[in-house]
Amino acid sequence: MIAYCGLDCSKCDAHLATIENSHAKRIETAKKWSKMYQHKISPDQINCNGCKSSGTKFFHCNNCEIRQCCISKKVDNCAACEDYICDTLAGFIKLAPQAGLALEGLR
Repeated sequence: MIAYCGLDCSKCDAHLATIENSHAKRIETAKKWSKMYQHKISPDQINCNGCKSSGTKFFHCNNCEIRQCCISKKVDNCAACEDYICDTLAGFIKLAPQAGLALEGLR
């Protein structure tokens, strides 16, 4: 499942912790992401069914600028957008180059 931004939800630690209902994976992911993003993330926040689902989303994904943009433009992902690659996406790809590669593969 490829997210609007190009991330592969099936490889996302929050998504995997949710699918597996693993508290240990939630704790591990919260610690790792808190350190990585220099922002306190609690294990309770590590729940996500994917940003395209109607279910639970990781707190960032719920308010993600890229997600909101794709929804408003009614595109499946950024690769399908006429403004590909915009400044917002370019900044994100610097943080997650694998997402850019996935989007390129979809074009």
